[in-house]
Amino acid sequence: MPYFLLRHTYLGLASTLIQAIQCIGNRVMYKLWLRTCGLFDSVLAVILHRHRLLRHARRWRNLPVYRPLVDLSTMEERHVILTYRLDRATIQELCTQLEPDLMSPIRQPTGIPPLVQVLSVLYFLASGSFQTTVAISSGMSQPMFSKVLSRVLSALLKHMQSYIVFPEVGDLATVKAYFYALGHIPNIIGAIDGTHVALVPPSRREQVYRNRKSYHSMNVQMVCLADQYISHVNAKFPGSVHDAYIMRNSSIPYVMGQLQRHRVWLIGDSG
Repeated sequence: MPYFLLRHTYLGLASTLIQAIQCIGNRVMYKLWLRTCGLFDSVLAVILHRHRLLRHARRWRNLPVYRPLVDLSTMEERHVILTYRLDRATIQELCTQLEPDLMSPIRQPTGIPPLVQVLSVLYFLASGSFQTTVAISSGMSQPMFSKVLSRVLSALLKHMQSYIVFPEVGDLATVKAYFYALGHIPNIIGAIDGTHVALVPPSRREQVYRNRKSYHSMNVQMVCLADQYISHVNAKFPGSVHDAYIMRNSSIPYVMGQLQRHRVWLIGDSG
């Protein structure tokens, strides 16, 4: 008999017997019955708890086992960089750092390893493809990939400030020396430019994402150091916005104003 029917039947009998005992007026029998009811409630609670545990265990046993479609160890280094825009060692380091954020919650397991989550998102960002296409190539559904994408991007944003950092005053001499060794131009602490990142535009205001080369994009402003480390990113503006406008409305004018007395410069084109 299902537990809810057992409980319903028990409550019906209890109500009938209590009314009968009260009519008879036997206080001893009434107290004995109340104690019996309490014992039955305790036993029933234990049974129901055991039933929930077994049902939860069965649900975990029936979870699908995810089998990755990509084996990073078998890919050539050149192909890894071409596909994911990062080398194998950097991808492994990134996975190690993001793993605590990508492990599935206990009550909502996905079975997708952190490495597969990172690889699928890197491929999505590198290719500019549709979520459905990337999901199929990664061996997951589009709704699942959408959750993975949100999870990985949130994890990356948590660590962004640890890697994208503008040079401090104490680092200026070293940064200038690297640039001078590279191009023999003094007092340079960064190279600034914009790059268009292709995307599928939203249905609203689609035209503002169309750049001068007639495809949809975000115009991303970046500052890089001589050793190719990124020290600044501004990804707030769509592809139709001019580089000069983006720079004027970024934090760069303020930061360079604070460093004005050190006579340092950013190198870039005319925009």
